[in-house]
Amino acid sequence: MNDSDGGAGRAARPKRADAQRNKSNLLDAAAAIFVTSGVEAPIRDIAAKAGVGTATIYRHFPTRADLIIAVYRHQVEACAEAGPTLLTNADSPFAALRQWADLFVDFLVTKHGLANALQSDSGGFDALHAYFLDRLVPVCAQLLDAAVDAGEIRPGTHAYELMRGIGNLCIGHDSDPRYDPRRLVELLLQGLRRPRSS
Repeated sequence: MNDSDGGAGRAARPKRADAQRNKSNLLDAAAAIFVTSGVEAPIRDIAAKAGVGTATIYRHFPTRADLIIAVYRHQVEACAEAGPTLLTNADSPFAALRQWADLFVDFLVTKHGLANALQSDSGGFDALHAYFLDRLVPVCAQLLDAAVDAGEIRPGTHAYELMRGIGNLCIGHDSDPRYDPRRLVELLLQGLRRPRSS
C-alpha cells in the first residue's frame, strides 16, 4: 500500500509542474495580449496565443478580473525576480537598472485598466498595490544601490520616487500612438548618471 501511495505522489509531482508551467504560459500570453489590445481583449485571442481552448482559461480564471489580477501578480513576481538576475548577468549595475526599467515599463503598460477591472473591489486593488510596492521597491533599491556603489549614478535617488516617475511617464501611452514612454524613461535614467570627470 505504501509503495502505491509513493508512486502516486511521484507521478503527481511532474503533473503539477506541467500544470504550473501551462498556467505561467497562459499568463504570459494574456500579458502580451493586454499590452497590445488592453485588458478588455477577447478571451479567445488570449486562448489562441496560449495555444489552449477558452474553457481552459475559464477553468483557471472564472472572471476577467481573476485573470487580470493573476497577470498582475505574475508580472510583479517576474519583475521582482529579474532584478537580482540582471545584476548578476548585465555588463554593469547601470545596464541592469536600464533593463529592469524596461521590464517595469512593460508591466506598467499591462497594468493599465486594472483599476477599472476592479472598480467594484477597491479593497482588492489596495491590497494589490501594497503587494506591488512590497515586492518591487526593494528590488529597485538594490539596483540603484549597486549603480551608486559602482560610481555609475549619483546617490540620493529613492526607489519609490524613481518608480513613480517611470509610472508617470507611462501615462498616455495607450491613448497616443506617437508617444513612446521608453524614450523618456531612458532620458530619465541618463539624468541619474554621474558626470564623467574630464
